[in-house]
Amino acid sequence: MKYLKPIIVIIIFILIFIFLNKLLSPKYMTNLVEGNMTYEYYDEEKNHEVIFIGDCEVYANFSPMVLYEEEGIASYVRGNSQQLIWQSYYILKETLKYETPKVVVFNVNSMRYSKPVSEAYNRLAIDKMKWSKEKIDIIKASMTKEEDFLSYVIPLLRYHSRFDKLTNEDFEYLFKNKNSMHNGFLINKNIKPVESLPTKRRLSSYEFEQNCYDYLNKITKLCKENSIKLVLIKAPSVYPYWYDEYEEQIQKYAKENNLDYYNFKENVEEIGIDYSTDTYDGGLHLNLDGATKLSKYFSKILKENYELTDYRENEEISKIYNEKLEIYKEAIK
Repeated sequence: MKYLKPIIVIIIFILIFIFLNKLLSPKYMTNLVEGNMTYEYYDEEKNHEVIFIGDCEVYANFSPMVLYEEEGIASYVRGNSQQLIWQSYYILKETLKYETPKVVVFNVNSMRYSKPVSEAYNRLAIDKMKWSKEKIDIIKASMTKEEDFLSYVIPLLRYHSRFDKLTNEDFEYLFKNKNSMHNGFLINKNIKPVESLPTKRRLSSYEFEQNCYDYLNKITKLCKENSIKLVLIKAPSVYPYWYDEYEEQIQKYAKENNLDYYNFKENVEEIGIDYSTDTYDGGLHLNLDGATKLSKYFSKILKENYELTDYRENEEISKIYNEKLEIYKEAIK
């Protein structure tokens, strides 16, 4: 009996500690919903033949619901805001623990960045990732100089100052989750036209850093080892400026590694994109109308070139996707 009281005290302390960790951690439900993108994948049926990886140029521009409705393609976007290339690599490694797609589509925009950008972007991608070796590796590769690994393990160390910033969201979603994305796609119906083109600034170097090539090689190797077709793409974003020198390097890499590469900036007219109506932020990302056009265009490329299943003819999976389509169309309304 003399040990019972200390044990109870320890248990109470642990429960309070766990409660505070959950309470003070951002929920990403109604504000900064991009922070929930990584987590939403875990709730999904793992039946995807196409997985997109990359930054906001995938989750804003490619709608898996359109790919399914057009060609019966089962796909998912595993992208985050400013998702850096090593983050895409470790997220892909994690994905392969759950399923092996036929095609992985990687957006090459992140080849621009060879160093961590900011803790805020890191947190959006990493905070709600399940613990695994991949999460440990992604944290180590992504941390800025000011960050501490332990703060990812114990969120209370990072978010203890949120006590006076708590909102109803923190209590409402303390023990539950709400999905805001549609197989990783984030709907945005706003319209902000392109009013000016980006200035072509002179850079000290146009060569992608070796660190980026190292991780691109890892992605390529990982796909080959798992008999996955890796497809490189560049979304048709006007901003930031995509230099000819960048384009030449990607084309060269694709050729040397026998990879397909599609730069959709070259097909804007064929796709039907109108930059006066099809972007929500002046050309960085497509809005719903623009993403629908691009997704329809790419769905045909995927179906014609990569022997993908038409899951509209599969009773079990079509039932799942038809329910998803209803939710998607209701969200659009």
